[in-house]
Amino acid sequence: MTFNIGSQQGNINNVAGNQTIHGGQRGEFTAAPDPRALLGVLRTELNRVGLPPDTARQVNDEVVSLDAELGSLTPDRPAVAQRLVQVTRLLASTGAVVTAGGALAGVLSSFAGWLGPIGDSVLRAISR
Repeated sequence: MTFNIGSQQGNINNVAGNQTIHGGQRGEFTAAPDPRALLGVLRTELNRVGLPPDTARQVNDEVVSLDAELGSLTPDRPAVAQRLVQVTRLLASTGAVVTAGGALAGVLSSFAGWLGPIGDSVLRAISR
């Protein structure tokens, strides 16, 4: 049997043969986060932390590099992940707390979601 399936939206089950569903079907759709918007939130939250000057400079360098990378047509996701891990490490080195419920952790986690599987490195850095 061959399926020729075009563009689909909604709850879709492509099955060969019979399918029975009891109790209905439900699906949730979320928009992929906009990495440029996430970068704006990250900047805002970093400004609130009040980092020591040397660390603030290093974090800013990483954020400038992130901005350049995210401005390209096809951002290098591993490079973005590496920079976000570095930002997280710099924050931790100054005692800045990146807690699970905090705004910094939230934006970094959202970036990790956008990155997909390679975002796990960011999540691991947050949890340390």
